[in-house]
Amino acid sequence: MSIPSVDLGDFLSGDKVRKNDFVQNLGRAYEDIGFVAVKNHGIDNKLIADLYQYVQQFFSLPLEQKKEYEIKGLAGQRGYTSFGKEHAKGSEAPDLKEFFQYGQTARDNFSEEVYIDNVSVKEITGFDSTLAEAYRAFENSGTALLQAIALYLGLEEDYFDQYVYNGNSILRSIHYPPITTEPVSAIRAEQHEDINLITLLVGASADGLEILSKQAAWVPVTSLPEQIVVNVGDMLQRLTNNKLCSTTHRVVNPSREFWHTSRFSIPFFLHPKASMSLRCLENCVDSDHPKLYEDITAGEYLDERLREIGLKK
Repeated sequence: MSIPSVDLGDFLSGDKVRKNDFVQNLGRAYEDIGFVAVKNHGIDNKLIADLYQYVQQFFSLPLEQKKEYEIKGLAGQRGYTSFGKEHAKGSEAPDLKEFFQYGQTARDNFSEEVYIDNVSVKEITGFDSTLAEAYRAFENSGTALLQAIALYLGLEEDYFDQYVYNGNSILRSIHYPPITTEPVSAIRAEQHEDINLITLLVGASADGLEILSKQAAWVPVTSLPEQIVVNVGDMLQRLTNNKLCSTTHRVVNPSREFWHTSRFSIPFFLHPKASMSLRCLENCVDSDHPKLYEDITAGEYLDERLREIGLKK
């Protein structure tokens, strides 16, 4: 399935017609499918290549070295999380992955919340600085996409800016190791929805991502090399009272001839500040669309979900 494709350059072009067309195309895709492929996304190709190079080097380290970066008490929000620690909401089976997370470094004397320090990797020169650069690039592209979403929802263009600047976003580098024995399940990462506002996924190293269609069928997702895949998360679905769709997705095992290969994936989970209210927007609630969710803040919702997926006790 080729998900709808949009060109972020249209939104940033300064041309009112192109900008409005982008807003409408993006919004309709998020109502109908919840996923789009974005070209001209503003994340430099060399930066993406460097990011994957350093990430693969990290996951190639011996387990004993990687576990030095698995810090107790961080709920997986910074540094390394070893294989099999996370599971999908409602599932007891662990996902077949290990990952490394890099988070926000607050700017402008931000004091609303205190973020955990990022975990520095000493063995790989360039690892820390590349993750930091990629984090800001993803954040900038995600902010532009949220500006378009705001306009589609009838809000001011900068509605989300105040919430995502210094927000609790996460850059996650994932490694699905080679399959060495007959797997119990065909699933590498069980079906789930993302927690955050939107997720930006750049250049997974192998196929495997599938989304659940409205016809209840699992459909492989494909995108071109120059595109990133961007999907709606549960926070945005909740905020819009289900107007925008947080689509269920999963990662499946490759065919047997590719069992010996690793799969790498780098999503950026764009989160707002913890204080942002996820109360359903008034213009998304009416007699035909009654309010579906209780009021909650982004921080409270994140805490609830981290417990549900086993990262926080």
